[in-house]
Amino acid sequence: MKVLVLNCGSSSLKCQLIDMETKERIMKGHYDRIGGSRSSLRFNVRGNKVVLEHPARDFEEAIAMILRLLTSEEYKVINSLDEIGSVGHRIVHGGEKFKNSVVIDDEVIKAIEDNITLAPLHNPAGLAGIEACKKLLPKTPMVAVFDTSFHQTMEEKAFIYQLPYKYYEDYKIRKYGFHGISHRYVAKRISEITGRQSIKVINCHLGQGASLCAIKDGKSMDTTMGLTPLAGVPMGTRCGDVDPSIIPTVMKLYDIKPDEMLRILNKESGAWGVSGVSTDFRDIERTAAQGDERSILALESRAYIIAQYIAKFMVTLQGVDYITFCGGIGENGFEERERICKYLECFGVKLDLEKNKIRGEEVEISSEDSKVKIYIVPTNEEIVIANDAYELTKN
Repeated sequence: MKVLVLNCGSSSLKCQLIDMETKERIMKGHYDRIGGSRSSLRFNVRGNKVVLEHPARDFEEAIAMILRLLTSEEYKVINSLDEIGSVGHRIVHGGEKFKNSVVIDDEVIKAIEDNITLAPLHNPAGLAGIEACKKLLPKTPMVAVFDTSFHQTMEEKAFIYQLPYKYYEDYKIRKYGFHGISHRYVAKRISEITGRQSIKVINCHLGQGASLCAIKDGKSMDTTMGLTPLAGVPMGTRCGDVDPSIIPTVMKLYDIKPDEMLRILNKESGAWGVSGVSTDFRDIERTAAQGDERSILALESRAYIIAQYIAKFMVTLQGVDYITFCGGIGENGFEERERICKYLECFGVKLDLEKNKIRGEEVEISSEDSKVKIYIVPTNEEIVIANDAYELTKN
């Protein structure tokens, strides 16, 4: 069976076509600026990379373009769309209803719609992808894989906010957590690498978005993101945790409306807000190496807070066996890994500085005398989605 994996963002679409018999990634695509006149598709078919400028007014047009390419004479990888046995959709927010991936039907669609208030940017995009596939691939079963479902194993003491309880009762205001598909992949993979089932892992998914997860025996015990992906550790443009009273104070001082304040917290904060250099961590690393004080502060503060959260999650797990790094920066940013681990030496966490220079490979990077083993585990969210879609629809 071949599974089409779709990840619909607010104005972008990531996709892969995976052969589940061989686990080969046949196609990988990234459609940018959907809804604009300058939308384009980066398309990789078995190593053949192309960039196509092609306007897509909505997700239906973008997905239709990808499906045409899959069967086109120039890029043909399948003879017919009937070869696609299932479509797996990444859906950001499943609320409390979905603890596992599910085959999509009208009831599931309604539940995703009900959670739009909790993910106003992401869930509508996911629904748009589902509706497009219903039209373009009407006979093909679809599966929803939720970013939040992995964290549904958290106990109430971990997810409840110290706010009036009626907020939770009436509107389910609580911590949900995100990056669950990535955390789930790493939890399974580190168990396979080590041959251990009963382990305590703190996984650090570090990229433009960032979150940590305390994992015990393959289950999420706690995570850093909250009701939305804005909470937790500082990110590329998101602030992470701040004193809540800062928000109304800044709004009054600068006469800022609520929507604009949310945009600032999501799009103008984090490493970009402190450094003022770039939204790309590689640029900030470069200016920090050149001695720029604000760049150094942005990176050092982020590492300090991440290390604090790792220590906090040691309490959650009552110890830790493995610290793992994934995500674009977690897998490639050896400077960030070193900054974080320096703060953890008091717990016996020791990095091998030579091993740590490796980028993007699955490898242990702790020193021989480290009390906690440290690994880079490149994440693979798409294979998790593909596997779930395959298992739920193969019969």
